[in-house]
Amino acid sequence: MSEAGNSGPKGPEDGKAAAYRVLARKYRPSNFSELVGQEPMVRTLTNAFASGRIAQAWMLTGVRGVGKTTTARILARALNYKTPTVDQPSVDLAVLGEHCQAIMEGRHVDVIEMDAASHTGIDDIRDIIERVRYAPVSARYKVYIIDEVHMLSTQAFNGLLKTLEEPPPHVKFIFATTEIRKVPITVLSRCQRFDLRRIDAGALVAHLSSIAAKEGISVDDDALAMIARAAEGSARDSLSILDQAIAHGAGAVSADAVRTMLGLADRARIVDLFEHVMKGDVAAALAEFRTQYDTGADPAAVLTDLAEFNHLVTRLRFVPTAMDDASLSQDERQRGADFARALSVRVLSRTWQMLLKGIPEVQSSNRPVSAAEMVLIRLAHAADLPTLDEALRSLDGATTVQNSASRPNGAPAGPGNGGGASAVAQARMPSGSGGAQTMRLVEAAPAPAAFVAPPTPVSEPQQVPVRSLADIVALADAQRDIAFKVLVKRCIRPVRFEPGRIDVSLTDDAPKLLLNDLTTKLRAWTGRNWLVSLSKEEGGQTLAEMESTRRENAFLDAKSDPTVAAILARFPGAKIIDVRIPDAPEVDTTEAEVPVEPPADDDET
Repeated sequence: MSEAGNSGPKGPEDGKAAAYRVLARKYRPSNFSELVGQEPMVRTLTNAFASGRIAQAWMLTGVRGVGKTTTARILARALNYKTPTVDQPSVDLAVLGEHCQAIMEGRHVDVIEMDAASHTGIDDIRDIIERVRYAPVSARYKVYIIDEVHMLSTQAFNGLLKTLEEPPPHVKFIFATTEIRKVPITVLSRCQRFDLRRIDAGALVAHLSSIAAKEGISVDDDALAMIARAAEGSARDSLSILDQAIAHGAGAVSADAVRTMLGLADRARIVDLFEHVMKGDVAAALAEFRTQYDTGADPAAVLTDLAEFNHLVTRLRFVPTAMDDASLSQDERQRGADFARALSVRVLSRTWQMLLKGIPEVQSSNRPVSAAEMVLIRLAHAADLPTLDEALRSLDGATTVQNSASRPNGAPAGPGNGGGASAVAQARMPSGSGGAQTMRLVEAAPAPAAFVAPPTPVSEPQQVPVRSLADIVALADAQRDIAFKVLVKRCIRPVRFEPGRIDVSLTDDAPKLLLNDLTTKLRAWTGRNWLVSLSKEEGGQTLAEMESTRRENAFLDAKSDPTVAAILARFPGAKIIDVRIPDAPEVDTTEAEVPVEPPADDDET
């Protein structure tokens, strides 16, 4: 339920105005029916509560602003729902319950919210473990909401495992994270996982339109579409942009105001720019780009919008229903469909690749305008060039026609009529007038057949696929390069693996020349060139960290084993020094059994 009626300015009798609340807080959902775009999760929770199959822990994951923390509070409210007529967990929260207001405001004593980004250590988890033993003060359940849970340390995760697997009946855990890959699988396996989806642009437009109506703000449909597109599926981001646009437009939100505020290009003019580029009209493309830049559009944003429209045209070739997207303008729908029918997939794919390479160049350039113009020149120049297979087909056709013309009276090709490899060599060269001329190099006499030999096949080095760090370690192991193998396991964090390209990040103690060594060794070991680049993203765990985590988990599992626990209890001072899981080989009965004597006075097992 919204609080639209509680945030306006007070009357003169109050003596002061109420503090303004931003739209993202003012219209924060307070029950499951107000959540936007998360119907699958709501349906699952509704059925679970109705059947009494309420889990002990939930893991909420998704991009920023889709409602992870809000969902956690609503879930805590549902677990502790209590009214004069209802005293059980319920997802029907239409009536405000006894604990609802305090939970949604984050001040209930039995709903503990913790930010794992600032409480990462084992001591913080020990504090939780100590407090879960005590019953809730006033609510039905004591609920722990841990936001950004992936920030917890490995020791903190391991310390939480036992309590998470067998919590007291009065305790529930709700975790939220934007980096689900960094959460150990041992934690994920003990939780019910919900992936909160990016909110569809159409749903965001409808949501923003309803909020603008409640606020009494006039907003253009094109402005709402631009805001929804800029938010990239995040409800919080869209409300923040709308809040900024209202202030920018002094109470009215127009498409021009939003475009100027965000530094965007006019979508219709982007389509015009795309048309100039596809026609190969460099002068018109540069003039259109300069006009957009002069009106405030960022050069990188122009190329990004150009890439998005190129992607839309490509998508429309295969999915015509994509034009029903609510975030598209009418001009994009109609002209995009026309381009989809006129342009080939090869041309669109080539344009996409060139834009993907050109956008980072513009973003990192000291002269972004000049860099953007050079990208547009390359695009326009390549627009009317044939693709590789088209060029080969045209060359084969020209060669066939010229060979036929060189034979008198249509004589068949042969050693005496210019057939074979030694008769006529032809080449087409552009003339000064823009046409084409043919240059023939005719030998005085046909070469003897004895000198015509097939080319010796050149054996190419076998290409070895590399899809992960484990593959690189296996190659280093096969090449007996143990030192490099250790560096890869200890210092490299994987970000992205693609054919011919690897993006990684490095640990602080990584050697400066490690990436150069990796590029050189991969070329030598796999038989192909690799582009190894240093990414700004944090990346995943190193192989050494993963092995350490598996070892710690193995020790924890071993300590939990009843047999091992009995041995440790039977022999005071004994401890676990290693955990090995053999492959259970078959027993060779041909060998004689050798008795094993127990170690004397050894306190380790």
